[in-house]
Amino acid sequence: MTTGAKKLATRTTLVRSLSFSAVTALMLIPALAGATDPDKNADVAVTSSISAKMRSVSLGVGKSVVVDLPREAKDVLVADPKIANAVIRSAQRAYIIGAAVGQTNVVFFDAEGNQVASYDIAIKRDLNGMRAALKQMLPGVQIEGVGDSVVLTGTVASPVEAQQAGDIAAKLVGSADKVVNSIVVRGRDQVMLKVTVAEVRRDVVKQLGVDLSANMNYGTAAVVFNNANAFTANNGPLAPSNVLAGAALNKLGVPTVTATLRAMENAGVVKTLAEPNLTAISGESATFVSGGEFPIPTGVTCQTTTSGTIGNCVQTVSFKKFGISLNFTPVVLSEGRISLKVMTEVSEVSMENALTGGQGGTTIPSIKTRRADTTLEVPSGGSIAMAGLIQEQTKQAINGMPGVDQIPVLGQLFRSQDFVNNETELMVIVTPYVVRAVAQKELSRPDDGFAPASDAQSALLARVNRIYGVAARAEPIGATPVNFGFIID
Repeated sequence: MTTGAKKLATRTTLVRSLSFSAVTALMLIPALAGATDPDKNADVAVTSSISAKMRSVSLGVGKSVVVDLPREAKDVLVADPKIANAVIRSAQRAYIIGAAVGQTNVVFFDAEGNQVASYDIAIKRDLNGMRAALKQMLPGVQIEGVGDSVVLTGTVASPVEAQQAGDIAAKLVGSADKVVNSIVVRGRDQVMLKVTVAEVRRDVVKQLGVDLSANMNYGTAAVVFNNANAFTANNGPLAPSNVLAGAALNKLGVPTVTATLRAMENAGVVKTLAEPNLTAISGESATFVSGGEFPIPTGVTCQTTTSGTIGNCVQTVSFKKFGISLNFTPVVLSEGRISLKVMTEVSEVSMENALTGGQGGTTIPSIKTRRADTTLEVPSGGSIAMAGLIQEQTKQAINGMPGVDQIPVLGQLFRSQDFVNNETELMVIVTPYVVRAVAQKELSRPDDGFAPASDAQSALLARVNRIYGVAARAEPIGATPVNFGFIID
């Protein structure tokens, strides 16, 4: 080939290369546009070679996106048609429609089976309407979709606003379990709850009974009579040793008739007062328990020796709590108003319905419980009384010999009767306050100002602490405080 022919061939190759590059550039221009907002209908243009690059597209449920293909497509593959659907409108244009929440992929092929375009499709919930509603009601709250759930973020002024946002999102997804509430509350309020638990119980027990026994001898004949009447209303006598006995003697000095009189009356009053104070952050719970625990036998544990014989056995126990317990959950609704869930319980150990058992005949007591559980709304500093928790129990039993115990006057010698009356009234007063933290110097302890008495004051005046000034004396405003101390009445 001559030099002129070589130059002409080189120029022809260069022109062809430039033409191919220009065509390639024109094909790449639509690909630079990328995918648009998943919640709006848009055109997505992608250029693909033999192995097309995977692109991600996000759509809302019921939304669609228009796809412009780089060359003609003859076939389309949808991995999960339940999640998304692809419709070929023309040889180089297709629609992808979101059907359900989930993920899938869509691949387009040409007539030779080569891959034209590939899309990774993520179908999420359409949150545009929810975003507009939250922006109008709660501007500081954002919502995003994660699979079939939603995540709430942002900041609000009170727990009530955070709860409102969570309720609105729960309506959208249909279940509160699919709502992740990550909203931060600015300046959460603290609530102090002052509770007064007052209980008065009065018990009255009266017992009166006569036991008769007789031994009559006449020659070789003997008649023995014995009548012991039990007290069943109180499950036993108040004092078994409290008896008054009398006997009638015959000529030989042998008692023939013995009468035992048992009479006892018991009246008691029990007062229970507790004033626990608790402080908790709005929306959180606080618990107070004042009481004790008593053991209950649960079984016996024995040691086994190396020879297989049973060695020492030890009784195992578990502990049951009793006393006064308080649990409350406050929620500050607005300035000065508090929604409060309160549960208070008063329990005590009782020998009624006690169970005797265990190793060595152990007596297991029972527990009397009074419980109140309610939800209320009060202003800060306002009080609500949960009263009317009154219980009255009356038991009366008469035991005696049938027929004879019904004889007027004389029938009392053949019967016993006991009367039990229990009256209980419980009252709970609840007062919540919205509180703020204070400096330590503004607080005082119960032992502030306490000074033990000197040896001379203890020996001569029988005092346990020093006394200053006059009791309950009011100091003028601005005056210098004087020494103070405990005064014992």
